[in-house]
Amino acid sequence: MAVQSGKRGAHRFEVRVYYEDTDLAGIVYYANYLKFIERGRSEWVRACGVDQARLRAEEGIVFAVRRVEADYLRPAVFEDQLVVTTELVELGGAKIVLDQAVWRGEERLFAARVVLVCLGSEKGAVRIPAGVRAVLQGGV
Repeated sequence: MAVQSGKRGAHRFEVRVYYEDTDLAGIVYYANYLKFIERGRSEWVRACGVDQARLRAEEGIVFAVRRVEADYLRPAVFEDQLVVTTELVELGGAKIVLDQAVWRGEERLFAARVVLVCLGSEKGAVRIPAGVRAVLQGGV
C-alpha cells in the first residue's frame, strides 16, 4: 500500500550556478537541472537518516531513477543562487515518488516528478526495507 505525503515542508538544498553549468547562451544547460535535483535527492535521503553507501554495502540495494517528468519554466544564469526542494509524494512497496523544484528566490524555474525504484543485487526491483521506509515516512 502506498503512503501519501504532502503535510511536511519540502527539504531544501542550496546550489550556486557556476560558469561550467551554462551553455553558449549563458543560461543553465537543460541537463544540469537533472544534476541539481540529483544532489537535492541525495541530500534529502541523507537528511532523513539513510546512509546509501551502507545500504548498498550491507543490504545490496540502491535507489535508481525510473522516470522523470520535467518542466523547464524559466532560465537560471551564471552566479544565480538556487534552492532545490524535494518532497515525498508517495512511498510504495519498491518505489518512491518525489516532487522536486529549482527556485531562484520565490521564482520556480524548474519542476519535476521523479520516480525511484529500489533495486536489489540482481538489478531487479525489491521492497524497500522496513527501517528505510520508516525513516523516509518520518521525513526530515
